[in-house]
Amino acid sequence: MQPRWARPPELQVCSNQKMRVNLRTKAQLVGPVLMAVTAIGASSQAQITVDQPIPQVATIHVDAAQPAGPAIPRTIFGTFLEPIGNSTYNGLWAEILENPSLESSLWDARHVQQMLAAQPELARASELDLPLPWEPLDYNEGNRYELRYGDAANSWMSLRVFGVPGRPTGIRQEVYLPVERTLTYNGSLYARHVSGPAQLVVSLRPRNSTEVLASAEVDAAGPEWTKYEFRLSLPANKLHRLDPADFVVQVTGDEQVDLDELSLMPADTLDGLDPDAVALAKALETPLVRFGGNFTSFYHWQNGIGPRDKRISMRNQAWGIPEYNTFGTDEFLHFCRLIGAQPQVALNLGSGTPEEAAAWVKYIDERWPQHSGLLWELGNELWGNWNLGYPTLGQLAARTLAFSQAVRAVDAHARLIATGADPDGFQQWNATQLANPANTFDYLSAHFVVTNTDVQLPHASTDFIDAAAFALPVELGRRLEQEQQQIDSFPAFANQAHIAFTEWLFIGNRPGTPSFTNMGGAIDTAGFLNMIMRHSAIVPVSDMTGIMEFAGIWKKRGQVYAAPGYWALRMYSTAHALRPVAVETQSGSYSVAHGVGRLPDIAGVPYLDVFAALNDAGDRLTLFCVNRSLDTDIAAEIRIDGFAADGPAAVQTLRADNIGEGNDEDDPDRVIPAQTSEAVSAGALRHVFPHESVTVLTLSRSR
Repeated sequence: MQPRWARPPELQVCSNQKMRVNLRTKAQLVGPVLMAVTAIGASSQAQITVDQPIPQVATIHVDAAQPAGPAIPRTIFGTFLEPIGNSTYNGLWAEILENPSLESSLWDARHVQQMLAAQPELARASELDLPLPWEPLDYNEGNRYELRYGDAANSWMSLRVFGVPGRPTGIRQEVYLPVERTLTYNGSLYARHVSGPAQLVVSLRPRNSTEVLASAEVDAAGPEWTKYEFRLSLPANKLHRLDPADFVVQVTGDEQVDLDELSLMPADTLDGLDPDAVALAKALETPLVRFGGNFTSFYHWQNGIGPRDKRISMRNQAWGIPEYNTFGTDEFLHFCRLIGAQPQVALNLGSGTPEEAAAWVKYIDERWPQHSGLLWELGNELWGNWNLGYPTLGQLAARTLAFSQAVRAVDAHARLIATGADPDGFQQWNATQLANPANTFDYLSAHFVVTNTDVQLPHASTDFIDAAAFALPVELGRRLEQEQQQIDSFPAFANQAHIAFTEWLFIGNRPGTPSFTNMGGAIDTAGFLNMIMRHSAIVPVSDMTGIMEFAGIWKKRGQVYAAPGYWALRMYSTAHALRPVAVETQSGSYSVAHGVGRLPDIAGVPYLDVFAALNDAGDRLTLFCVNRSLDTDIAAEIRIDGFAADGPAAVQTLRADNIGEGNDEDDPDRVIPAQTSEAVSAGALRHVFPHESVTVLTLSRSR
């Protein structure tokens, strides 16, 4: 990746001086300056306007004795979980094996292409009738496998293995084990003896090696489907973090055996959940976890309850990946309990029925200590034709009302979120929902999943994209105000219904631009949180995408780590600063024209965005600060009135050498907050905010 400071100048000042200047030097210009991208083919109208340049020393004045709005509900720091990518399976759910039920057609064609590109040998395995991503123990065994349809211990298919005397015959799968955390793994399989010897040997080996690191014998003599359990304990220092291994099931001699529903779990799982992922999720202190997304419109919750090894494996229609149903309602509630969050569930308004939704509400209420009053979402993005069974505009209001009435019949105190449209085009859709009777819902949802790099400017520079992306939360706040004004214009919902921002995510598909996995995405995240805190009276519910994957927690090759956006949300959510106080910042500002297509024109974007709030006890004052400048470390004089600080300010700073940096399995802690302190004297302090950074300053006083 090319360092940001090595880029050639790409922007030209449109003034009488006709001088060339990089956008990063804009803070040194005196007075408002109009800048236009001069890349070949670029529109002459695309522009960044410096409204007020960054001063040599910015000023921040906080009056902690002056409230700046009602208390901030903790529910703005919610998160979002959907079975997509490896968020649940191969992620939060600790099962190491893929396709443990040995089914075919669990992935769509695009995902099969990706699997074959990563592991070309799987094409030959598939020709031998092995379901993806299983392989033969030895490809030289040839054709010794038969998928059995409609004759299984689980789901629809099982696999018959035909042993070869004197030759190793069996199946294997490439796996990654969290050996840095545990060396012991518990497993199980279903088997049915057909003929010959009855011994199976399960083992763990280095990838593509005959060396056996751990093994267990299974006497699978039962003529009917029988579940067999085993334990594998690895020796120390034989496998290392990120090393691939093979999980193997081998038959003996000329044995014939049917196999189905295998499992391999680390011994330290939390009833099936990955303890590293749970630990990071708990440390986030998120108050809500939304269980929803595009899969909502075809998800039937009854498939995800009951004995796990009897739940049906099927394709996740929304994302073209397996849905094993082993992570279902009870597992989701268990996760919520472990991390101290409340469930927020999206109901199926696509292929589902009001009766099915009401039964799910009843099922969860009976198993949740609160017993009533949880948040329920009436569908997900019903305005999108990618959602199964989406309603037309003419069907929308009646469908929302029918599901609302069914839910309220089993839980009169349920808090309902009806599907609203996005803030950049909500008027007609939301008006249709608002035509419903009073009490149909308590909130209208809003989503903003935006590709930052989709700017109106052809051939836009990276700097232009960055500045436009960082500005998005500012305009979002203004659109949310308009959305609430529309809600209040309907007497049945005026001063009763508000907005629930149940998905938000910033995506960049160009290297070095803000995206959910890099430092630029963390700046987007913090800017969004500052905006939501300012608007929490009208947006009391917000769920960042997601608690797993996207801007949240990742697991690759067995290693759990967090994206920079996770750390930004954690810096905010763990501050417990809920009483806004007055703050005035003089740090300069800029405006954007013809930027990101969803919200291309944004005026008055502060370079240094500061929000201040007290905790409930009033003995801790927190400043949440986002420096959007692409090149200027902003020195600021901070004056605090109405709060006598006792000792230095604690400082958390999230930054990177460039905004394209992020964390991965090789370097999981590359971008994490740094902890420092700043001296406070006579209610004042000075701090330098690094360019493109997120900073949280916390001052305390003795009670």
